[in-house]
Amino acid sequence: MKNNIGEKYDKIAEWWHQYHHDSDYGIKQIERAISYCTKRKTALDVGCGSGGRIIRKLEINGFKVTGIDVSSKMIELAKDNHVSTKFILADISTWETKKKYDLIVAWDSIFHLPLSMHSKVISKLCGMLQKNGILAYTLGDDHGEHESDWHNEKFYYSTIGIKGNLKVIMESNCEVRHLELDQFPEKHVFVIAKKM
Repeated sequence: MKNNIGEKYDKIAEWWHQYHHDSDYGIKQIERAISYCTKRKTALDVGCGSGGRIIRKLEINGFKVTGIDVSSKMIELAKDNHVSTKFILADISTWETKKKYDLIVAWDSIFHLPLSMHSKVISKLCGMLQKNGILAYTLGDDHGEHESDWHNEKFYYSTIGIKGNLKVIMESNCEVRHLELDQFPEKHVFVIAKKM
């Protein structure tokens, strides 16, 4: 399966921005994650897309936000919409930083990673947290990989499932504070973990 996900999101970036910019999708979950934060200085939004609702929610709560995405068109839109926010065009699988964050959010993004990269990336995100920092992200309640037809393209998805994610989180010196199937009966899972 070819996973040129950045190019596919480039093609739908304008639609995505219009559809999601003022949506409240995921906001309750992001608010819950913020409520676990003991410090609210720095946040990383992984798969930030064109920005909008999540970045606004983080900034309103005092976070200085950095956004990262693999879609150049999404990053262009995000820069236009959030002129004081730092955005990086990069793949979280290969991007490196020495910076530590109080909160890392990956809403509906890392499930586009190749299956073999999930454990590595989740461990990396845990390692990028300050002590007591919070990681909040979504995953699929399944195991494996598949493609779905969307906007005349095939979009790739993969997951190591709930057990696999919990194992990596615990092995990465974090503990789960919240887990929910937030769109049941859809296999969409939201997790909040805390760095010990």
